[in-house]
Amino acid sequence: MPKVKTNPGAKKRFALTGSGKIKRKHAYHSHILTKKTKKQKRNLDHFALVSNADESNVKALLALK
Repeated sequence: MPKVKTNPGAKKRFALTGSGKIKRKHAYHSHILTKKTKKQKRNLDHFALVSNADESNVKALLALK
């Protein structure tokens, strides 16, 4: 049976926390920032956790069990 490879796009976009949860960046924070408020940009700046519904799909892309 061949090795399961990690999806290279997912490798760049997701990271594991110390407790094993998957963290992600917020969308809408890369361009067209002039029309967004300071509060909106600030709230998009920090990391968020992947939802429980998507966690199994992301783990499969990252080749985690």
